[in-house]
Order: sequence, then C-alpha cells, then structure tokens
Amino acid sequence: MLIVMQKKATQDQVDRVVDAIESRKYQARPLPGGERVAIGVLYNKGAVDANMFSSMPGVKEVISVTRPYKLVSRELKADDTIINVGDLQIGGNNFVIMAGPCAIESYDQAITIAEAIVNKGAHMFRGGAYKPRTSPYSFQGLGEEGLEIMAKVREQTGMPIITEVMDLETFDQVESHSDIIQIGTRNMQNFSLLRRAGQSSKPIFLKRGMAATIDEWLMAAEYILEGGNTDVILCERGVRTFVNHSRNTLDISAVPVVKKETHLPIMIDPSHAGGHRDQVIPLSRASVAVGAHGIMVEVHHEPDKAMSDGGQSLYPDQFEQLCVQVEAIRQAI
Repeated sequence: MLIVMQKKATQDQVDRVVDAIESRKYQARPLPGGERVAIGVLYNKGAVDANMFSSMPGVKEVISVTRPYKLVSRELKADDTIINVGDLQIGGNNFVIMAGPCAIESYDQAITIAEAIVNKGAHMFRGGAYKPRTSPYSFQGLGEEGLEIMAKVREQTGMPIITEVMDLETFDQVESHSDIIQIGTRNMQNFSLLRRAGQSSKPIFLKRGMAATIDEWLMAAEYILEGGNTDVILCERGVRTFVNHSRNTLDISAVPVVKKETHLPIMIDPSHAGGHRDQVIPLSRASVAVGAHGIMVEVHHEPDKAMSDGGQSLYPDQFEQLCVQVEAIRQAI
C-alpha cells in the first residue's frame, strides 16, 4: 500500500501517519518526491484497510500496490530514480558509458586502456579484480591488488570505478575501493549478498541472471531496496537461449518493460550479450535506440593477449567509433 500525502502536509502529519502504520506492526517507508511525500506500507501479511489512513490529516489518497516488488515498483514511486556518482548522474535522460577491460591484469594494462578511453566518451572505468569464472583453472583476478590498481586509475583519470563483488568475505574490501558495486549474473539470487548490498552506502549495479525472468530480477532488486539502499542500477546482459551465434541473447524488449515497471535506471552490457567483437557496436546502437540509460562495454588495447574475454573486447579506436555512433542516435531520438 502507498499513502500519498498532500503537497502542504506538515512533517508532524507525516510522522503521525508513520506512527499509525508502525503501531499496527507494519513497516513505514517514507519516500520523498519532487512535490510531495509518499509513505510505503511494508510487511503487511494481508490486505490493509485503507480507511484507517485515508481520513488522517495531510493524507491525499491511499493506493493499493499490486506488484510483488513494492519499493522497486512505479506504483510506489512514479518519478525516475537518479543516481549520483560524483558529478555523474545515472538515470532520467542521461546516457552513461562504462568501459574498460574484463579483468585487471596489471597497472600498465589498466592505465593504458583508461587513458585511451577517458576522452573518447567513457564516463566510468570498469574492470574485474575478482572474477567468477566457469573454469577453476581460468584467471581469477588480482584480488585486492586489482582494486588498488583501479583506485590509482580513478586518481589519475578522474573516472569513477565499478567492479564486481563475489562474496560476503570480500564485500567490505570492494566497497571501500569502488564507486559502484557490481553484483554479477551468477549472484543475482545470492540473497545473503543482496542483503549486504542493501546495507551499503554505495550504488549497486545488479545484472540480470542468465535464466532469470524480469519479475525475478526485480525481486532481487527489492532485496537491496528493502535493506535501505535505494541506489540500484539494473543491467540487462543477455539471457541463455538455444542459439550459438552469440554468447547470450540480448533481451532488448526488457528495457521498455523494465522502464514501465520500475523507477530504477536500466543499462545494457552488449559485450556479454554478443560475446563477439563485431556484435558489440550494433547492440550498443540498439541499446541507446530502445531507451537504455547507458551501456557497459569491454575495451582492451591488446585483446589477443587478454586474460579474460579478449574476443568480445573492442579496440580503443572501435570504442571511439561506438561513442560517436551512440551520440548520433541520442541526438536523433
């Protein structure tokens, strides 16, 4: 249930409604908006009698929330969520490009790539310090050393950094180094990790599971918001289907569906969706055309020598081409 307050409602009136909700053993979640405050009612085990609140001073209307995901739903918050990372804004009418290598291999590798993309259209530097790999014999990342390298890249280029967290054991470490914390596709339903992310002060970049429905994806985001962290960015990265011409199948239709269902920003990872270098730019063009709030792209100056995902990494000059084309489409629409 959502209780919408009047524009001129006082803080005392808001507090009285919160007290009335909590006195009935429900949880109240005030949601300040552009013009008025709304209060979400959570943890009700059945229907809530709207009459208990509709006549209280300062209340404009009481709205039933029909979606299983409450805090994520546009029924609870109609306005787009805008996430601030320094001077960078994610969501709304903004389009953000995150770029960098799949894995941090060395300082020289990371700074070479970062300097090649920083003035070509990249807004954030991405890279993996901890890598969840299908094979235990594949490169697993540099760990804390990789995080420290990324922090140096941020200091030298001014780009905020995003990197993936794999488990609870290293969450504090990743949190202390990164500007945005990524939860990857394999951990989308790692509920302990989602609850820890809900306690973080850093924005969370939540990738869709490779076989997850949109409802399951949004419910995973609900875990994070329920914990108190409202800064969540969704990322469509392709789902597993029967095809073999691409690594995954990019669900481009997820973008308008998600934008209708939730106020959270949604981005696309065309690198993991396509899995082949020649598919990344076309899928990036589709991403901006369909209305995504940004893309996450893998770039490497020597992809043939890359220790992870070299075949889907763009060369720096290809990345520059991508940025030019993306901006042209943005201007056109």
